[in-house]
Amino acid sequence: MAERPENRIFGKRAQRHVVILASGDKIRHMTIRPWMAAVSFCFAGMFTIGYLAATSYLVLRDDLIGATMARQARMQHDYEDRISALRAQVDRVTSRQLLDQQVVEEKVEKLMQQQLALSQRHGKLDALLTRAEGGGVEATDTVPLPDEKPVTDGRRADAAGAINAIMGMTGSAPQKTKQLAYAAPGESVADRADRLFSKVTLSLKDLEHEQIGRIQSLTAGASETADAIQTILRRSGFDVTEQASAEGDSDTAIGGPFVEPAAFTDPFENSINDLDIALERLDTARRTARKLPFGNPLPGSSITSRFGNRTDPFLGRLALHAGIDFRASTGTQIRSTGAGTVIVAGRTGGYGNMVEIDHGDGLTTRFAHLSSVSVKVGDHVEANDPVGLSGTTGRSTGPHLHYEVRRNGKAIDPMRFLTAGMKLTTYMD
Repeated sequence: MAERPENRIFGKRAQRHVVILASGDKIRHMTIRPWMAAVSFCFAGMFTIGYLAATSYLVLRDDLIGATMARQARMQHDYEDRISALRAQVDRVTSRQLLDQQVVEEKVEKLMQQQLALSQRHGKLDALLTRAEGGGVEATDTVPLPDEKPVTDGRRADAAGAINAIMGMTGSAPQKTKQLAYAAPGESVADRADRLFSKVTLSLKDLEHEQIGRIQSLTAGASETADAIQTILRRSGFDVTEQASAEGDSDTAIGGPFVEPAAFTDPFENSINDLDIALERLDTARRTARKLPFGNPLPGSSITSRFGNRTDPFLGRLALHAGIDFRASTGTQIRSTGAGTVIVAGRTGGYGNMVEIDHGDGLTTRFAHLSSVSVKVGDHVEANDPVGLSGTTGRSTGPHLHYEVRRNGKAIDPMRFLTAGMKLTTYMD
């Protein structure tokens, strides 16, 4: 049997630890190796730790269970708080959506009201524009007709398209509505409704301003024309107001119970009323001008003798010539210078064959020395209607037309009316 090497420490033989066990006559011995001691120590340590752990668990078990239950309760409370917060957030979102829907509905309602107002205004404006154009009224500036909707930021005012855009109906809306309906990132429905409403409102305001500008321009044109006609009539000795009140017919007769005037706060309504008043003034001025003798009985004929004092061709002394004489060969047609009723038609002293027409307000015209008369007493004639043929009847030295204008029986210079008639031609439709 080979001899094992002996353990040595620093040159000395290491002594082995031997455990001797004696039981009666039997003796046993066991050599203890180092690894056996280490294993035994480990088992002892593990046992001790297990024992201590078990003892600690038994002692602290109730505390651990309570802590675990408390932790679970805290987690449950946290979850419940989180759920409550989420529910509150959902409620806020729902409320915001309802509020946004209400805001959108209010915006749509306002847009529909504005569109309805524009439609009603268009009807009023169209009637007045037709009336103004029919009366030959022109604007005083170059404001364009409000036939088209104005452009604002490259988009025309379109209330219906904006309503579709706000309501999200971009599928059936025009391309411009799709552009209007584009929502910026993070933009809510209410914000988009506000943005669209602001843009369309500005466009509608621009349209309203253009309409008001056009109306004011037409009002100024009608007022200027009426003022010009009234100025010419006043210089001729007539007042349009007096003429209108003296007529008393169904065209100018008005009445009704007294009611306090309404306070118009709408600029468009005010401008419409101003235009209506201006057009009525213009119509009244023109009606008055048409009834007065501002025409020429012989257009293109020269005047051989004017109104005023002159040497009488038969007596050779100074005398008043109560009218003007027009050069005219016998048989030249003579025309009425204004509307009226024939009060004289036939032989009248030195006038020879004469036609006298009553134009109202004490104003009459006389056409003398006619070779023939084509009207009779009581006939109503309009301006430019034939009344007879020129000649040399009565106290006359040769064929011509003697034309007089009288007011309340007193002769006045017909040239005032002829000159006024030439000026009025520009302002009469």
